[in-house]
Amino acid sequence: MGLIDTHTHLESFQRKGELPAVLTRAREAGVEAMITIGTSTDDWALYRETAEALAGFVQALLEDAVKLTPKAVLVIDGTAVKDAVSGAAATLPDDAEDVVNNNRMRGALQAVQASMKLLSPELAVRQAAVAELAKGGVDEAQLPLLDKAVEAEPDEALKATLGRLRASVLVASADAAKRLAAVRELSVSAEPTIKALLQERLGSESDAEVKGALMSAIGQIESRLAWGERLGVVFTGVSLGSILLLVALGLAITYGLMGVINMAHGELMMIGAYATYVVQNLFRAHAPGAFDHYLWLAVPASFLAAALVGAVLERTVLRWLYGRPLETLLATWGISLVLMQGVRSLFGAQNVPVENPAWLSGGIAVLPNLTLPYNRIAIIGFAFAVLAGVALLIARTRLGLFVRGVTQNRRMAACVGIHTARIDTYAFSLGAGIAGLAGCALSQVGNVGPDLGQSYIVDSFMVVVLGGVGQLAGTVYAALGLGVLNKFLEGWAGAVLAKIMVLVFIVVFIQKRPQGLFAMKGRSAEA
Repeated sequence: MGLIDTHTHLESFQRKGELPAVLTRAREAGVEAMITIGTSTDDWALYRETAEALAGFVQALLEDAVKLTPKAVLVIDGTAVKDAVSGAAATLPDDAEDVVNNNRMRGALQAVQASMKLLSPELAVRQAAVAELAKGGVDEAQLPLLDKAVEAEPDEALKATLGRLRASVLVASADAAKRLAAVRELSVSAEPTIKALLQERLGSESDAEVKGALMSAIGQIESRLAWGERLGVVFTGVSLGSILLLVALGLAITYGLMGVINMAHGELMMIGAYATYVVQNLFRAHAPGAFDHYLWLAVPASFLAAALVGAVLERTVLRWLYGRPLETLLATWGISLVLMQGVRSLFGAQNVPVENPAWLSGGIAVLPNLTLPYNRIAIIGFAFAVLAGVALLIARTRLGLFVRGVTQNRRMAACVGIHTARIDTYAFSLGAGIAGLAGCALSQVGNVGPDLGQSYIVDSFMVVVLGGVGQLAGTVYAALGLGVLNKFLEGWAGAVLAKIMVLVFIVVFIQKRPQGLFAMKGRSAEA
């Protein structure tokens, strides 16, 4: 049935005078007999065998590997010459002519080739064939093949897909009953392409009952697609929130615990991103076979690079400015300009590309209109892993105990033997290193440039203030909440108005609750 379809599909070109002579001669030489055997038998194995034979001939046509003689059709396979029908070895005569297909014929041959792959015993091949047919379109001449494929398909999911593909053809049938049945079958879909197909058909439908069914089916599909869009907004918001969380975690230490208004925090994140870029280039130049593993070295490298710069800044500039917030703000803003110009001098003013490893490329198709990229899923997991590490460090280690002690009462901490200046350096370096980790993560979702940190510094300060100064739990809730809220508002009011509305919300919230979502527990002698 399916191969007769193939024959009919190609024969339609012959009637229009567009079929190359090779198909006529091949059919006369025995290909038609092969097609007839494949379509008249109930032996599915023989059916597939004849399909494979014809598929080889169609592929040879597409590759311009077919020659014509007055008596035979020959296929060139490398240096070997074979008879197209018998497969026997042959010699290439001097009077053999090349076969040249026009674009219309090539399109028909490609459609035939995809159709015949539906007969493959391999599930992956059949799935690829269905995807190719859906992409290129199916006409009514291929319906018999789809009917047989639906009947014989053992995989239920692929069978349902084939049924929808068949219905997408019947929706334009001349028979109103067939159109109605096809619309009802397509109404269970959740694919944007099916919705577009039904909308296109709605404009030309004359039958009232079919038109009503079309409107109902479009409404059902739109409701399913709306769920995909909502889930996509939530995922994008959580992804943005995880990035804000990474950026704000370091700031929660330097600003929340140490009281330093560090306007160069974004540039420390930029240093982490450029450290990732350098590691990537080293792997590409010296270990290209291990390129997909460069991130395992880039993560500690970005942390150490940013932490080292942070330690130098703290020991040379910031140690003299504790307790003087305005001077600290101005000094760190000037440092941010110096760092940006230094990066421009070393790497250039243009953005540099950081390539995803193979295991972070692609995504998970949850719904037809919702794909979750692997790189953003990895960033969400990475952000929470860093959060867990910081929480354990602050709550369960000696360094964390000293940091909390110095934060609550610096003079008393010094009296009991804590080297407060050293703890300040450690804490600031930790916050800077976490900013470097944020830069490493951001390098996986966009290009790296000197202005990378400027896009996140204001948002990260808002996260820390909204969550509660010095409160890691508040930082988590504020980052994820602002990320999701921002994405929902973007879809409703646009990106610019969304930013303004979020800022107004935070200002009003801080007016009502100055301590943020979570107030600092305990007391401070300096308070």
